[in-house]
Amino acid sequence: MSKRIKTKYTGVFFRETTTNSRTDKVFYIVYKHKGRTYEMKVGKFSDGIRANFANTVRMSTINSLTLGAELPHILINKQKKPITTFDELAKKYFDARELHNRTNHQARSKYRSQLQHFIGKRNAEQITKSDILSIQEDLAKTRAPKTVNQYIQFIRAVYNYAIQEELFFRKNPATGIKEQKVNNKRERYLAIDEIKLLLDAVQNDPDLYLFTLLSLSTGGRLNTIMHICKKDIDFEQNMITLHDIKNNDTYGGFFDQSIKKVLLRRTENLHENERVISMNERTLRRKMSRVLTALFNQELSADDRKNRTVVHTLRHTFASQLAISGTPIFTIQKLLNHKDIKQTLRYAKLEPNSGKDKIELFIKNLT
Repeated sequence: MSKRIKTKYTGVFFRETTTNSRTDKVFYIVYKHKGRTYEMKVGKFSDGIRANFANTVRMSTINSLTLGAELPHILINKQKKPITTFDELAKKYFDARELHNRTNHQARSKYRSQLQHFIGKRNAEQITKSDILSIQEDLAKTRAPKTVNQYIQFIRAVYNYAIQEELFFRKNPATGIKEQKVNNKRERYLAIDEIKLLLDAVQNDPDLYLFTLLSLSTGGRLNTIMHICKKDIDFEQNMITLHDIKNNDTYGGFFDQSIKKVLLRRTENLHENERVISMNERTLRRKMSRVLTALFNQELSADDRKNRTVVHTLRHTFASQLAISGTPIFTIQKLLNHKDIKQTLRYAKLEPNSGKDKIELFIKNLT
C-alpha cells in the first residue's frame, strides 16, 4: 500500500493509485475515539471526492461520535461524481484573479467570445493533450500565431490553477504543447517628415491632435495616454505621471514648451480628476486607424503586421527616434517603462554608433 500524503486539512490524507490506467488518488480520514486511532476511506478523486469534502466527513464523524449519533457514512454514499466542465474551472480561475488583475474582465470577455465554444462545455477531466492540439490547429486557421499561443497558455494556466487548488488531479493536458513560432514584431516607425504629415492630418481634431503629441512625446501606450488626468500633469517640471495599465504601476514622461501650451489650454476648465482627452478609447482608436491607413498603408496587405502603421507605431516611433538621436538604450528602457531590457534592445540597431559608419568606411576602402 502506498504511503499516506497530507492535505491542507488536518486528518485528511490521500494515497496515490490508478484507475483505468490513469493517475488517481484515494482520500482517507484519520480520527481518534476512546483512545484509539481510526482510518476511514472516503473515496476516489475520479469519483468526485475532494479534500474539502473528506474534511466535512471527518468533522461530521467526530461530531457524531461525540454526540453518540450514527456515523455519517450516508454522506459518502450520497456523494455523486460531478461533471466538472472547463467552463467551471475557468470561472473559478477568473474569480481568483479578480482582485489582482485589472484586465481580468477583458480576459473573461475574450474567453467567452473566442475560446469557450471550443472547450467550455467539455468535461475537464476528459480533455486530453490531443484535444488541445486539435483546438490549436483549428484556431490557427483564422488567428495569428501569437493569439493562438495566448489561448493555449490560458488553457494551461486554468489547469495549473485547478491542480493547485485540488480541483483537478491529473497531469495538465496542455503541458508540453509546442507554441507556434511568432515573427510579427512591428518594425515600422515614422520618419520626421511622416510625423509632420500625420500632425497636419489630425490638427483639426483636438483629441486626435493631443493624443498624437502626447504619444510621440512620452511613448505611452494608447490606454496610458487615455488615462492622463489634469492632476497627472506637472507644468513646472514639464512632466506627466503616466499610468502603465499593462504593468499596473506609474512612471514619468516629459513634454516640451509647445505641447505645454496645448495642455494649458486643454486643462484650463478641467477638474483635477478629468481626463485631458475626452474621446472614448474605442472611437479614438478607430479614427486614428483610419488616418494612419489613409496616409501610410494604402499599398500594404491587411496582414502585413511588420510594416503596417497602427496606433502602437507611435510608441515605436518615440523609441526609434530616440535611438537614432543617440539616446542610451537604458534611458529608452526607463522612458518606455520596460521591465526587461530585452524588450528595448530591438532599438539598439538604430543607434548612430551601431556600426553603420564603420561598415560604410570599410566598403569605401574596398571600392
